[in-house]
Amino acid sequence: MGGADDEPTGIRCRLDDLLAERSMTLTELSERVGISIVNLSVLKNDRARAIRFSTLVAICDALGCEVGDLLVRA
Repeated sequence: MGGADDEPTGIRCRLDDLLAERSMTLTELSERVGISIVNLSVLKNDRARAIRFSTLVAICDALGCEVGDLLVRA
């Protein structure tokens, strides 16, 4: 059986939607914010358990969005 890490957080990341709306790839976002594709992929696939505020700000700056556009209640 899965542990606590397998349980839903109640937060959904809309990174995939925001990238698609901007015709931006994960690779391009990774280069712009200096975050590895692997770590962005974890976030994009809703597998992240936590995120630093500095990471949120960097992603939102690169996408021209607000935190509430990126993270929503599931």
